[in-house]
Amino acid sequence: MNTFALLFVGLLLAGMAAKLALMRRQVRHVQAHRDIVPAAFAASIPLASHQRAADYTTARAGLSARQTVASALFLVVMTLGGGLQAVHDAWAALLAPGSLGHGVALLASLAVLGWLLELPFVLSRTFVIERRFGFNRMTPRLFIADTLREAALAAVIGLPLLGVVLWLTNSMGERWWLWVWAFWLGFNVLVMLVWPTFIAPLFNTFTPLADAALKARVEALLARCGFQSKGLFVMDGSRRSAHGNAYFTGFGASKRIVFFDTLLDKLNADEVEAVLAHELGHFRHRHIFKRLAVLAPASLGMLALLGWLMQQAWFFNGLGMQATDTASALALFFLTLPVFTFPLAPLFSYWSRVHEYEADAYAARQTRAKDLVAALVKLYRDNASTLTPDPLYSRFFDSHPPAALRVARLQTLQH
Repeated sequence: MNTFALLFVGLLLAGMAAKLALMRRQVRHVQAHRDIVPAAFAASIPLASHQRAADYTTARAGLSARQTVASALFLVVMTLGGGLQAVHDAWAALLAPGSLGHGVALLASLAVLGWLLELPFVLSRTFVIERRFGFNRMTPRLFIADTLREAALAAVIGLPLLGVVLWLTNSMGERWWLWVWAFWLGFNVLVMLVWPTFIAPLFNTFTPLADAALKARVEALLARCGFQSKGLFVMDGSRRSAHGNAYFTGFGASKRIVFFDTLLDKLNADEVEAVLAHELGHFRHRHIFKRLAVLAPASLGMLALLGWLMQQAWFFNGLGMQATDTASALALFFLTLPVFTFPLAPLFSYWSRVHEYEADAYAARQTRAKDLVAALVKLYRDNASTLTPDPLYSRFFDSHPPAALRVARLQTLQH
């Protein structure tokens, strides 16, 4: 085992241990506060709802812990255990190693194996945990239909995408990573354009918002915020889950405002307007573009790093690969990248929480902070979100501020 392999194993074990320790802290902290509703929520959230949220959080954490261990074992099997090399050799009996067809088959097989690994956890989360706590409305028939649609999309879009990436990598010389990066950026912009009108409707039904009074309020809010939308739609989220949400999607002229039907069932008009104002806050502060401004150069740097690693024998040998073709390098790189980037997770979580606070402040200026607080409290209660997360776990993983801190800050913005 070379030095790189030792580093990989050390970081993998350290990351897995850190994740499991943080999950354990989360469960202990949530259960320790299970029988007392925090004072800030005592008048609005019953003890039974608080206890349900604690048990829901605990159940999800237990499943995540098992998935973390399974994912680590899968990674070891596929790298040091020779799994990826075995897949490579199996396809080599049918397709010339290093050819475009062989590369696409190798990467597609890796994706299928990853999906098979996740499937038991998805089924358990959907049909055991979500059903136990009253959230799941997904039927086995709908789950199978969704899976088939996802597989068809992966074949129609994913396979050509892999083919183009491999072709660029093999055909554009030493600076191939610049071409792949440009193609990746263009593809992401294209997805933002076509997702709302062509892809999302394959999975859900979107109908124009029919509530005339609510539509008038939303349109007035959009006018105040300077936001132009292609339409206001209600999505049949209740077909799959009782969880509620609202979001805007698309890019340029294809922007849409989408409400889950479950959200409209739970909130009154003032609260819906406040939630939408929060989402518009993300638009006003250009959070999506700020994230792209970070991810774009970061992805360029990673592709340049991959270009260098592809020339290093120790990179392949240290991860259990004898083959040194382009597809093998791509597979190894993206399999192992999360191990090396895991220490950055708290930074991205913190950045996301900052964005949530900014969007909350914007909503408080455009609507009333107390309406957003009321909406959040209802969503915390109805979605069984814990009010008492472990502080260290929250700082590491949570993309949204803890309920108590978020509500307290909003209350200082009331006018």
